[in-house]
Amino acid sequence: MSYKQLFEQWNRFAELESVWKEDLHLLANDEKRVEDAFYRDLEFGTGGMRGEIGAGTNRMNTYTIRKATTGLAAYIKMAGVDAMKRGVVIAYDSRRFSPEFANEAANTLASNGIQAYLYNEPRTTPQLSYSVRKLNAFMGIVITASHNPPEYNGYKVYGEDGAQLNLQDADAVIRYVSDAGDALQITHQAFDDRLVTYLDEDIDQAYIEELKTVQENPAIASTTDLTVVFTPLHGASGKTVKQILSEVGYKNIHYVEEQMEPNGEFPTVKSPNPEEQSAFEFAIQYGEKYDADILVAADPDGDRVGLAVKTAGGYKLLTGNQTGAILIEYLLTQRKEKRNDACKWPCV
Repeated sequence: MSYKQLFEQWNRFAELESVWKEDLHLLANDEKRVEDAFYRDLEFGTGGMRGEIGAGTNRMNTYTIRKATTGLAAYIKMAGVDAMKRGVVIAYDSRRFSPEFANEAANTLASNGIQAYLYNEPRTTPQLSYSVRKLNAFMGIVITASHNPPEYNGYKVYGEDGAQLNLQDADAVIRYVSDAGDALQITHQAFDDRLVTYLDEDIDQAYIEELKTVQENPAIASTTDLTVVFTPLHGASGKTVKQILSEVGYKNIHYVEEQMEPNGEFPTVKSPNPEEQSAFEFAIQYGEKYDADILVAADPDGDRVGLAVKTAGGYKLLTGNQTGAILIEYLLTQRKEKRNDACKWPCV
């Protein structure tokens, strides 16, 4: 079909949800926007899919989520009954429609006889990865568009190891999604409510306890004199970061209060990308107020971090390579010290 035919098909679809009907109405007088919304299917690639939110085959909406999850369900079914029982953990960040898209994914899986474990509040991608392993789930889904602007959302898929799918498995999922057919024609079957399980604070605390075990030098929390500012940039990581740093004993941490609550409009930042200087505008104000040594920012789904350090000329944003080099140096140094401490004689 041409993009015009697809537009008319969606316009005539009697069961189209009202929010997407309204969006179609807004599109109707803008030929370029109609074309962009319908000239192709939103691409499902190796890591999943990402796009603007709105009505259309090339947009993130209830129906493209349903189609993607139907394809994923077919892949899981082919893996066998055990995979269906192990199920899928679903998390989402603070973006527009993230809760709705997460619920749609859960209901679509359950409609296909697959167990779904659903967080009912924003959670980070690292916690999703942990939860997949903790619950022995077969796969995981995160509804997020990472650090993209507010009008975007996305759908990322993870394997049973908590990592994004390898190329072979990703290619198989992509084929199943492509074969899922017309998104408007995919309907839910009745399902047992027990196939959708909501995750509670027990697994949050289990995640916190697991995080404590990866500290290289727990004593630093009570001995360091560094002052740090943290911001989640209106994303999902604020609650978790604040809790873990408090529980392990860090004292000189200041939080950018204007940005701690999840908010998919990202009202105080130009872009929620912690690798951009503009994302640190509020953090720098806090840094100057508290004479902080380090500023830390996380992206909306909490799997990307940016650091800025105090210099004579103000706060300097580090590149990803610089941050990585510092982390590797720290890890290697700490582990070398532990190895030397374990030796009866100097280690070579």
